[in-house]
Amino acid sequence: MGRYAHGFGVTADGRSFAFRTHRATLTLEIYRPDLATTVPAPEDIEAVAVAPVTDIDLDDERSVVALVRDLIPQATPVPTAQPREATTVRALLSRLAAVIDGM
Repeated sequence: MGRYAHGFGVTADGRSFAFRTHRATLTLEIYRPDLATTVPAPEDIEAVAVAPVTDIDLDDERSVVALVRDLIPQATPVPTAQPREATTVRALLSRLAAVIDGM
């Protein structure tokens, strides 16, 4: 894993999550259960947990897995954001996905 540890998985109740380390912090994002796409958008985040990684060995996969497992129940709900206008990049990616799906 190392200092750039990152990954994803599914919680016990079926919601997907992703985690990443940046500097000395691990951030866990849990997504809403009814995702329509495989790549979640910022508005799909349902809960977040942040923890320092200064006390664990990032080269030991078991330590990282244990920290992520412990953070899942501690994740704090994120206030529901108002839907925002689609950005140009997101709109372009959405159209490309539609074209690929139509092939």
